[in-house]
Amino acid sequence: MKLSDIKNIQKINSSIILAKIIDTKGSVPREKNVFMVISSENQFGTIGGGEFEFRVTKESLKLLKIKDKYNDIFQYSLGPSLGQCCGGYIKVKLIKFDNGLKLLEKFDLKNEIINQNQNLYIFGAGHVSNALTNKLDGVGFNIFVIDSREEYLKKIKYQYANKVLAKNPEIIIQNSPSESYFIVLTHSHKLDFDICSNILKKNNFNFFGLIGSQTKKIKFRKRLKDSGFKENLINKMECPIGIDSIDGKEPDVIAISIIARLLEVKTLIIKKEERQLKLVKA
Repeated sequence: MKLSDIKNIQKINSSIILAKIIDTKGSVPREKNVFMVISSENQFGTIGGGEFEFRVTKESLKLLKIKDKYNDIFQYSLGPSLGQCCGGYIKVKLIKFDNGLKLLEKFDLKNEIINQNQNLYIFGAGHVSNALTNKLDGVGFNIFVIDSREEYLKKIKYQYANKVLAKNPEIIIQNSPSESYFIVLTHSHKLDFDICSNILKKNNFNFFGLIGSQTKKIKFRKRLKDSGFKENLINKMECPIGIDSIDGKEPDVIAISIIARLLEVKTLIIKKEERQLKLVKA
């Protein structure tokens, strides 16, 4: 579910359903605790799509019409009966509320989404930043856009993005949680270098990317080495940023390439954590 969905849910004055996955086994399209919201006219989020989600939606619409019934539980085997071949099992709980506000009073969906997301700090609010921020809602990041220019921050119109007016971005870096994601694309190479230096000093991040050419990369690497940074630490900085096989200098193309790389890194980290967990259990 997207953070931008929360305000729309809040506005619904008729009965509404929270459909939440409460148990899974085997191969399934979504994991336990994933949820979606269903009203008579709208649907927010997804619990897996396909015939499975279609049937959950159908049962939700039925529950909306039953006056004195407020919850139900359904179990689904993801096999031939649903036209699917996952072979797993999912249990879904439906909970009905009188309206969107009542639902949000009981389930703080906004904070639940925020707590599941990773923190992404974007330094610079120019064209690429705007194109990037436009595409980031719903892909698993809490977005912070930092710039010293108020007029540029005002151009970021997306309510799910946190806009930070900061003359000293190093304070933001110092106070950012560990394992955050950083993207540097300001209007100034000097500012880029200062921000890069502070990110490397922190040295506790999941991803650090700098926009620029191979020439910029070579110059920055030399300056960082001259400033005392070790080569193995400098190597953690990705520049140019994005997926190598995606060409194009348009802001939207660059943004899509960056998002693809962010998701690639996040997936690799999750898989690594899963492997480590299996080793511990073994």
